[in-house]
Amino acid sequence: MKNLPLLFLGIFFTLAFSWSGLILSSEIQYGKLVPTTSTLNAEGEPEEGGELFPAASAGIALQGKEVYQNQGCMYCHSQQVRPKGYGADFERGWGPRQTVPRDYILEDRVLLGTMRTGPDLANVGGRALSADWHHQHLYNPQITSPGSVMPPFRYLYRMQEIDPEGPSPDAVSIPADFPYAPPPGYEVVPTDEAKALVAYLLSLRIDYELPEAKFSQ
Repeated sequence: MKNLPLLFLGIFFTLAFSWSGLILSSEIQYGKLVPTTSTLNAEGEPEEGGELFPAASAGIALQGKEVYQNQGCMYCHSQQVRPKGYGADFERGWGPRQTVPRDYILEDRVLLGTMRTGPDLANVGGRALSADWHHQHLYNPQITSPGSVMPPFRYLYRMQEIDPEGPSPDAVSIPADFPYAPPPGYEVVPTDEAKALVAYLLSLRIDYELPEAKFSQ
């Protein structure tokens, strides 16, 4: 019992040191970052009247982020493009530039990810992939990416009989010879969750520049 105060102080300072290193130092470095223009004026300030970046997600894309999280997509996909010399991100076409802290300041939860079982998605909306491609990929990845280890998300879709007046405009294009193609007279359509998720994926774009990103390449 004589060493109890010493033990308490040791635990306290360990936690305080960890908090200072992980939380306080990050707040000091990045806590005051705000959206800025792609270039700065001669005084190093954002250009007056210029468009500010990044922009906040809104609408159905914001709902789709919730679906993305609920489905655990961040466990296999990252959203951070590494600088040159730290991997093959640029060679793989995962982004036009590296991501920097300011890219994430408007995110209520930053989904950097912990591993890359699948490709990085920080700029997936900037690739030449249509909404229908994403729906095909989610319904069954083997349609678009044969050999993929990604699991299918067929439960985000429903099969329905084709209306006599014609197929639904939302119907997913699935090759007739594919094992999971709907039977004749039926179609696969996305649920609201699937539509929101695809809207979120299409919103992930690095189509703007940030001053600090230019100095980090």
